[in-house]
Amino acid sequence: MSHRRRSRAAGSPHGDAGPAPTPEKSGWIRPWAVLGSDRRVLALALAFRAVNALLVRTYFNPDEHWQCLEVAHRVAFGYGHLTWEWKRGLRSYLHPLIFAALYKILALLHLDTPWVMVMAPRLLQSVFAAFGDLYLYKFSKLIFNGQVAQWTLFSQLVNWFMFFCITRTLSNSLETVLTVAGLYYWFTAIESSKATSVVSKQHAACEQSVSSRKMALLIAALSCAIRPTSAVTWIYVGLLDFIQMKSKFSFVFFDVIPVGAIVLAVTTLLDWWMYGSRVIVPLNFLKFNLFSSGGDYYGTHVFHWYFTQGFPSMIWTFLPFAMCGIVKSWEWRLSGLIAWVLGVYSILGHKEFRFVLPVLPLALMFSGYCLAAMSQFKGKNQHGKRNLSRLQLSVILLVITNVPMALYMSLFHQRGTEDVMYYLSKEAHDGRVKSVLFLMPCHSTPYYSTLHYDLPMRFLDCTPSDNKGSLDESDRFLTSPSEFVGGVFGNLSTFSHIVLFESEERHVLQLLLHNSFLEVRRFFHSHFKVDRDLQSSVVVYSRRDVLRFSIDVAEKAC
Repeated sequence: MSHRRRSRAAGSPHGDAGPAPTPEKSGWIRPWAVLGSDRRVLALALAFRAVNALLVRTYFNPDEHWQCLEVAHRVAFGYGHLTWEWKRGLRSYLHPLIFAALYKILALLHLDTPWVMVMAPRLLQSVFAAFGDLYLYKFSKLIFNGQVAQWTLFSQLVNWFMFFCITRTLSNSLETVLTVAGLYYWFTAIESSKATSVVSKQHAACEQSVSSRKMALLIAALSCAIRPTSAVTWIYVGLLDFIQMKSKFSFVFFDVIPVGAIVLAVTTLLDWWMYGSRVIVPLNFLKFNLFSSGGDYYGTHVFHWYFTQGFPSMIWTFLPFAMCGIVKSWEWRLSGLIAWVLGVYSILGHKEFRFVLPVLPLALMFSGYCLAAMSQFKGKNQHGKRNLSRLQLSVILLVITNVPMALYMSLFHQRGTEDVMYYLSKEAHDGRVKSVLFLMPCHSTPYYSTLHYDLPMRFLDCTPSDNKGSLDESDRFLTSPSEFVGGVFGNLSTFSHIVLFESEERHVLQLLLHNSFLEVRRFFHSHFKVDRDLQSSVVVYSRRDVLRFSIDVAEKAC
């Protein structure tokens, strides 16, 4: 990819090597004229992502809780459930330890209340997300110019899926931030290495190139330590530049290997200490997910799913603008990176939206390029009166198709499983919960990380079996709810509370009533089904004697 076009104004004719026109001369319409410095961009991003985190109240993916916060809670407080992945050494402790440190601080300050335990991790992730926004702005400014950077930031903040996902404590969210930051430093090194036309600046440019490249390699290594599949991105980026490098030997043996070895050694020792045994997490992760297709246990999609359904759903109405930006910008290396990542992940049978989240900001950067190009044109009708320009109509379209969807998905869709755990947490801290049984598909709710109270809980297990075709507890329950509950649990009196979806409630209602359980709360969950029967609400049942005791306690308190 040629970087000589970086200074060309977005939308200017190809081959125009002149300097980028100023906003006043070119008629640029900037979304935020006040964004004059990186500090202002960061301040805006921090404020926006903090609000973003507070507005995300729904359940998206089990890994947000079970592969991060649940592990962090166990490290910080000594109790919490470890899923089968941790027993097989498939996950690194590097990511959960960030939030374990947060939990420890909250405990020391006596701030570990139910509400704070729910919101603090997402607020911390919102800080990481804000730095990701900043680096995307800087990256766009580096590759294109300041006007494109502003429209890229607009696209990043308005896109519904980025709003919905980036402040969640998924490892993919942090991987996305690290990917954008790493790409910024990598391309800064490339630009600095070319800035040698002025002899007096050669030494400074060379030093900046070396330091930026090492920073990029460090960030890339950390990203791969958190998500080993992040190597897919960095193999592409590294190989394309490696082919053109003059000092290949120096790059491999004095840059890549030392940085990679240090990060691998530190994270491996950390995992050995936390696991209590010699575990090589990246190797185990790749063996299970790539070489044995272990992820297929959780479902598979057709090969073209990322291209035809997954990624288009994520980028949403920004898609035509991103395609326009790709064609107009001639920035083929970054567009090639998007295609490469989508293509490689398409080979795997198990596919999820979050897996390709790291390349979504790059696609939104091309959308920013297109919007910046459109801002050069002003619309007038045949009488000379100004009408809404194409840019204004595009902005209106993007806002009305993304903002409502972002708010709906973040505030309403599948929120019942979050609300029920927050409710149980408050009840448990008030002494009104003794034990809980979750009669729902495994990992449908948060767990101890939200409850934050050490009491017996039981959920339906879905650990992959070595015997292909055998049903786990979740599948057996969904196949025959009443028979499964009666056969596995028998007398339900050992539990004070039972939580289940409304769709399964009718199948076990008589069994619950027979065991003296009464409905105590019902939480809205969803307006439409996702992958199972409509799970419109989450219902909480309590044993009659426990409920009577709770009422007596409440009356005495009054």
